[in-house]
Amino acid sequence: MHTSEDLDNSRVLLEQVNQALHSGTALRIQGANSKLFLGRTVAGEVLDTRNHRGIVSYDPTELVITARCGTPLAQLTHVLEQARQMLPCEPPAYAGATVGGMIASGLSGSRRPWAGSVRDYVLGTRVITGHGKHLRFGGEVMKNVAGYDLSRLMAGSYGSLGVITEVSLKVLPKPRQCLSISLQMSSERALLRLAEWGQQPLPISAACHDGQRLHLRLEGGEGSVAAARERLGGELLDGAFWADLNAQRLDFFAVGSPLWRLSLPNNTPALALPGQQLIDWGGAQRWLKSDAEASWIRAVVAEVGGHATCYSHGLVDSPFQPLPGVVRRNPRNFRQPSSSPATSASRSMNLPSVWKV
Repeated sequence: MHTSEDLDNSRVLLEQVNQALHSGTALRIQGANSKLFLGRTVAGEVLDTRNHRGIVSYDPTELVITARCGTPLAQLTHVLEQARQMLPCEPPAYAGATVGGMIASGLSGSRRPWAGSVRDYVLGTRVITGHGKHLRFGGEVMKNVAGYDLSRLMAGSYGSLGVITEVSLKVLPKPRQCLSISLQMSSERALLRLAEWGQQPLPISAACHDGQRLHLRLEGGEGSVAAARERLGGELLDGAFWADLNAQRLDFFAVGSPLWRLSLPNNTPALALPGQQLIDWGGAQRWLKSDAEASWIRAVVAEVGGHATCYSHGLVDSPFQPLPGVVRRNPRNFRQPSSSPATSASRSMNLPSVWKV
């Protein structure tokens, strides 16, 4: 499906990469800059992807959509909604967010524990590598061996492996029935109930506790949703709550203490950390607003097998929790030239020292 607004500027992006490669200029890959708050400040000449936009193809019957990196996420979502379909990973729609940024950041919304992450729905990508090669990985079917799953490696890479120029995504039909409810209970009781309900056939697709109330989203067939609603009770909740949660538009996320994202194993009890907490993903993701020391927050979270990321730009030296030595070497080795046998595709991913992302 092509429109008059579709713009294929991949050659412009490729030329800029090659010019930077030959001149030794650092590049900073940037779309709408909607996630500037996340991560360290990056230096370099801006490589703007927003002019490379448009839906390349979309086949609702095959549940596959292909879009260029600069395509606004809102446009992609609108096209899918016309066919009663959706991105199951429910990526956060920050202002101006693009498809390329969605993949590069790998951020998923409230449906993540029940439907999967961004990387689970990536079928194929086109990428400009640090060696100035425009390569294609994967395809448009789930069981595609071409590319050795390198396309999914782009999810959460934050541009460190190259410029994502195009992506093919698996989509799913929207549920027939969707209903949100809210129940009064403590966070400790909510975590216990969620662990209990997780072992039962309840059509829960989102669960969040705001400190006072547990909010649930029920999705599925009309009968199953109605039965769950009758069993769980509670008050009706405006369904817009989940979009506001994912895009951090709730009052909880207003300016104040530093904001931390805590990623935890399932069924982790409430953590004794100072500050305000908001529980998402049924307990696997928790938002913390606290003035406590970063090292202490990370120590508490690491003790239960999780990790902490600071979402308040510039307030800590290392926004992302440092990886253990052995794990840290893996991505570093992947980006460096190797003398061991490798496919030509893998060798092409090696990044020159001028690639700053």
